[in-house]
Amino acid sequence: MLVFWNEKLVFLSVPKTGTTAIEEALAPHADMVISHPPELKHAPLYRYNRFFRPMFERACKTDDMQTIAVMREPVSWLASWYRYRRREDVRGRPNSTENVSFEEFVQEYMKGEQKAAFANIGSQAKFLEPRKNGLKVDHLFRYEDQPRLLDFLENRLGRKIDLPRRNSSPDMPLSLSPDTRSKLMRKCAEEFELYESLS
Repeated sequence: MLVFWNEKLVFLSVPKTGTTAIEEALAPHADMVISHPPELKHAPLYRYNRFFRPMFERACKTDDMQTIAVMREPVSWLASWYRYRRREDVRGRPNSTENVSFEEFVQEYMKGEQKAAFANIGSQAKFLEPRKNGLKVDHLFRYEDQPRLLDFLENRLGRKIDLPRRNSSPDMPLSLSPDTRSKLMRKCAEEFELYESLS
């Protein structure tokens, strides 16, 4: 999470959406950089609403902070997690995907609360879910539309941004069977609906 006080902007870091590169590029210019622990670095909207927003409003006497986040196409997001959990330093651990196919990974992901550790990766829709008090992400961009995201950030922050490639998982061809993709779109409809709602 990055906080830009004068620009009244809070960058919420959705995992596996290129946030490491964005944070590296923008951290020197941010007023607050929350990089550890992961529960705060990747604080979802509900955690921002519960802890950070009240702090800004009560301690800092401001209620005009806006939020920005990035969402990745749902299958691409799952593929990124799958590749990330195949890395060498997690081999042999319960969250490793070394010995499962992408198809098996997605099937396991769809099991809800009963899923195996390697497929326990959360939900973008849940991360970004509006709160009962009306709070929602003010500026939500598609990961796949980097020019639009960067144009917004450059205009809002008043500086040129060059993004390094960071925390990238190895490329590998991944695909889903039509049946699995159809089931995923049905069981995780809120992910696809939110993504498709982004212009």
